[in-house]
Amino acid sequence: MSNLPAGPIDGLMRGLSASATKGKLWFCIAGAAALIPGKPRRAALSGLLALGIASAGTNLIFKTLLPRRRPAAELLPFYRFVNPQPKSSSLPSGHTASAAAFVTGVYTVSPAMGLALTPLALGVAYSRVHTGAHWPSDVVAGAAIGVAAGLVVKNWFPPHELSPESRITEASAAALPEGTGLRLVVNQGSGSYSEQAMAALREDFPDLQINELAEGDDLKELIDRSLEEPGAMALAVWGGDGTVGALAQRAITEKLPLAVFPGGTFNHFARDVHAEDVEGVSKAISTGAALLSDVAEVRMERQDGEERRVMLNTASVGIYPELVQRREALQKTLGKPLASIVAGLRTFAVLKPTKLSIDGQPRKIWLIYLGRGRYYPRGFAPLERPVLDDGVLDTRYISARTLFSRLRLLGAIVTGRTEVSPVVSLSTARTVRLDAVGAPFALAIDGEVLDGVKSAVFTVQPSALTVYTPR
Repeated sequence: MSNLPAGPIDGLMRGLSASATKGKLWFCIAGAAALIPGKPRRAALSGLLALGIASAGTNLIFKTLLPRRRPAAELLPFYRFVNPQPKSSSLPSGHTASAAAFVTGVYTVSPAMGLALTPLALGVAYSRVHTGAHWPSDVVAGAAIGVAAGLVVKNWFPPHELSPESRITEASAAALPEGTGLRLVVNQGSGSYSEQAMAALREDFPDLQINELAEGDDLKELIDRSLEEPGAMALAVWGGDGTVGALAQRAITEKLPLAVFPGGTFNHFARDVHAEDVEGVSKAISTGAALLSDVAEVRMERQDGEERRVMLNTASVGIYPELVQRREALQKTLGKPLASIVAGLRTFAVLKPTKLSIDGQPRKIWLIYLGRGRYYPRGFAPLERPVLDDGVLDTRYISARTLFSRLRLLGAIVTGRTEVSPVVSLSTARTVRLDAVGAPFALAIDGEVLDGVKSAVFTVQPSALTVYTPR
C-alpha cells in the first residue's frame, strides 16, 4: 500500500475516515432514516443500538485487553498518513466496529437498506488502513465485533407478523337495480353528506327510500320509521361507524343485507368491506354482490339497566374513552382536529390506570382494546383487518402493574417491540368478559363512549351480517 501513487483517493479516504469519527456519519444517516415511519425508522434505531454496543465493547474492553501500537509513520507517504495518530490501542479498529455494527443492525431490520450501506462501511474500514491508522488485522477484528453487535440487537427487533392476504366469504343478497325495497338511513352530520350526493343516489335508484337523520333526531326511532312500510329488502347507511353499527344491529335482527356507503368521518368498517366509493357500492347493490362478516354481541350491565349492542370494529376501556369524552367537550369550540390534539395532551397529562377484571382475573391497566377479528400489525397500533369472518376477538391490553410501565411502554413503541413487551398482553378468544372493580368504567364501542358500565360480555356471532361489497 505504501507504493500506491498519490491521487484523489487519498483525500477521499481521509475525509471518509474523519466523517466516521465518533459515529458522525452513521448518526446523520440514522437521523435521515428516522424521518421515514415504519421499517426505515426501526432500522435506524437498530443500527444505532448496535453501534453503541460495538463502540462500548471496543473502547472499554478490547482496546484495554489487547494493547497494540499503531503503524509507524515511516511506513506510509506523508500525504497519506493520518496525523496526529489516535493514542488508543490499534487493536481493534473502533471505526470499523462502529461501521459494521451500524450496517448489520440496519440489515437485520431492512436488508435493502443494509446492502445499500455496505459499500460505505467497507470504505470506512479500508480508509483506516489506507491512512495508516490501523493494521489490516485491526480492521478484521473490528468488523467481527461490529457484526456480532448487530446480531445481538437483531433479537431486540423481532419481525412483525405479516398480515394474511385479504379474503372474503362471498354471499348472495337481493339484487336491487332500481332500489326497490332499499331503505337508506343518512346521517346529515357525516363528513361527506351533501344534497348533490343524495340526488345522485335517487337518480341511480329511483325507488330508493331515503331517511335523513338531522341534529337532535333519535337514530333508533328513524330506523324504526324506515321499516314501517312493508317490503324492505335491504338496509343501507350513509354515516360513520356509530351509525353503521346501529343499522347493522337492525339488519341482523330483520335478517336483511346491509349496504355501507363511505359517507362518514371515519369509515373503518366501510374500508374493511371494500366500500371505498359510492359507485362501487351502487354497483354491488344492483348486482347483489355481498360478503359475510362476523359481529360481536356486547351484553352490558350499566348503572341504568341492561343493554345489548353490536360491535363491528373495536371496543376499548382506559385511555381512548377518556380522550373521546374530552374531545367531544371541546369539539364545538375548537373544531374536531384541534380538539383531538388538546384532548390528547390533557388525557396523557392526568392519566390514571383503570382497575377491572378480565375474564375473572383482576387487572390494573392503562388500556384494553378488543377488535372484532384479528388486526395487524400485532403490536399496539393495529391498522388493518384483512379477514372479516375469522371467528375471534383480538384482545390487547397494557398493564399498569409492572414497575415503570409507562416508560417501558414508550420504549417498546420507540423500538417497535410492543408485541413482545412485558407490559403488553396479546391474545385471541371467542368470548371476553370485563367486570368493574370498584367504580363503573367508560366503554367505547365503535367510537361511541358509554358511561357507567358495570360489566360487559363480548361474544362473536359468526357470519351474522351480510354486507354488499364491490369486491
